[in-house]
Amino acid sequence: MADTFLDRIKLTWDLSAEDIKNRVDSLIKTVRDVYDKVGNLKENELTYENTIQAMTNNDSYYSVQRNMLDFPQHVSAKKEIREASTEADKKLSEFDVEMSMRQDVFDNLVAFQSKTDVSKLKPEAKRYLEKLIKLGRRNGLHLAKDIQDQIKAMKKRASDIAIDFNKNINDENTVLEFTEKELDGVPADVIKRFEKTSDGKCKVTLQYPDYFPVMKKCRNPETRRQMEFAFNSRCKEANTKIMEELVEIRHKKSQLLDFPTHAAFILDMRMAKKAESVATFLKDLSQKLRPLQDKELKRFLQYKEEECKELAIEFDGKINYWDMRYYMTIAEEREYSIDHNKLKEYFPLDHVTTGLLNIYQELLGLKFKEVENPPVWHEDVQMFTVIDVATDQFMGHFFLDLFPREGKFSHAACFGLQPGCLEPDGSRQSAAAAMVANFTKPTSDQPSLLTHDDVETFFHEFGHVMHQICSQAEISLFSGTRVERDFVEAPSQMLENWVWEKESLSRMSKHYKDGSAIPDELMDKLVKARNANAGVFNQRQILLGTFDQTIHTKDKADTQSIYAEISKDVLQIPATPNTNMCAAFGHLADGYDAQYYGYLWSEVYCMDMFHSRFKKEGIMNPKVGMDYRKYILQPGGSMDAIDMLKKFLGREPSQESFLISKGLQA
Repeated sequence: MADTFLDRIKLTWDLSAEDIKNRVDSLIKTVRDVYDKVGNLKENELTYENTIQAMTNNDSYYSVQRNMLDFPQHVSAKKEIREASTEADKKLSEFDVEMSMRQDVFDNLVAFQSKTDVSKLKPEAKRYLEKLIKLGRRNGLHLAKDIQDQIKAMKKRASDIAIDFNKNINDENTVLEFTEKELDGVPADVIKRFEKTSDGKCKVTLQYPDYFPVMKKCRNPETRRQMEFAFNSRCKEANTKIMEELVEIRHKKSQLLDFPTHAAFILDMRMAKKAESVATFLKDLSQKLRPLQDKELKRFLQYKEEECKELAIEFDGKINYWDMRYYMTIAEEREYSIDHNKLKEYFPLDHVTTGLLNIYQELLGLKFKEVENPPVWHEDVQMFTVIDVATDQFMGHFFLDLFPREGKFSHAACFGLQPGCLEPDGSRQSAAAAMVANFTKPTSDQPSLLTHDDVETFFHEFGHVMHQICSQAEISLFSGTRVERDFVEAPSQMLENWVWEKESLSRMSKHYKDGSAIPDELMDKLVKARNANAGVFNQRQILLGTFDQTIHTKDKADTQSIYAEISKDVLQIPATPNTNMCAAFGHLADGYDAQYYGYLWSEVYCMDMFHSRFKKEGIMNPKVGMDYRKYILQPGGSMDAIDMLKKFLGREPSQESFLISKGLQA
């Protein structure tokens, strides 16, 4: 037990649907009692212990218990457990809304602040108090009761339908059937993996491991058209309605709170601060990328015209959505001579995992050890302990759940499961986090092989896992990745750089058959190809960020026509008629509303950190790695991101490295 530290983890994954239901009710009762006690105190009875400490202890307890009940909706193999977990999430989200609207608790926090010399509080406790009061004001607790009731009802409704939105995406199970001829060009190992119908057709789902190989490699434009139409029509009827209702609710709520738009309300708590700053950032970057994008689209058209002649099919003179990834792949293969199918033979998952874990251990001064026969939610899942090398101190556990299965979360993400923070007795609660992904499963004659994109995804999401584990915040509200949302991606994005450097790539790769290294020539081409299609790729990110900002600066939105208009303007590729990509844009119902710009915004900081320190001083330099752990990962959200950056960089952040990384002049 001591070696695996299983006694330090408070999570259990063997709950039945009935257990989940019962535990929700009991958790709500326990937590409500704490709020009641704090809310019932008279002003002269308020102390640090019975107010602030009571709240922080409760946050930590609630976080662990809640994760145990709502995480199974994303990963359980049993439908009844996923459904019970989804219902638990709904019920607890409604309860969260109710607790966030507790006037009595808010009034007592304000009273405690006014009667206390807050400068004598520990910095985290002071930040916690200020944040709770600010959140209370953002919930309208300083406003009249009738307005509060409206806000509360809106928050409950938004929370419920957002859960439905994501459940609809997870439950989506469309299957298209194609002959092998219709899938001409799709790699043989992918074709082999597809289930077959009784008449020998391939059953192709819209999950990433099926969808992207077809969109990138299938020579038959009609097959790609059908796939893209189905993919961007996922949940269209139900989720378009939900998203448009969410836009209306968010706008009305923001206006009641005296913000002009939902974007203004959200950005008030972010590094960007104002919607105007985000709009300027996205527009300027789009203009700078335009010449690069025009050149790329012109080349795509040239390739398309040549291929149409070769296949004797009509050339329509334009790049469609179902052409985009296909010609991006062709451009990359021709201009950099990269055969991604050949390249993935050098990335067997087991070897990538070993190499990746070794790099992170070396860089951050950590030691990982796999737990044998771990208590997990599915037999595919691995569990590891994390020890700090310098002190031999146990820091936490992480889980890897890497293969697709029915009903499972369909993207790649890190889920914080147990926040690292102080326990009521002053000892430390260890952190636990899971990385959930959908990499190709091994077959009887071939291991799981990753594309280079998959390796980058793995590095990125595992970076979030390390943020959760390495954070040493004292209060759970600031643990792990609980930083400003437009900074949260920067630490992980920075670590993506390692999959573009020869030194680290060579440690994560070997041919799955003979163990040979990636040939130098192929490695050089891969590194050079980093900026392949940078214009189109980044304009797509700008399109999504601009769409998100546009709908969240309006009182209501026709999402389909707004997306189509911005796509034509920014991406210069028209959205396929009668599709609505927004209906499966899970970020906008899952906490990234008015914040998708953050991926590009935080890249400014990630490139600055990488080029200013790691690239200069050595990508495996343990001194820089430990500085990174100390100044960027360790604080969690206990200080402002800009202050962490200044400490690590030794100066104010700059955009120069970011622009150069996009192939632009600074």
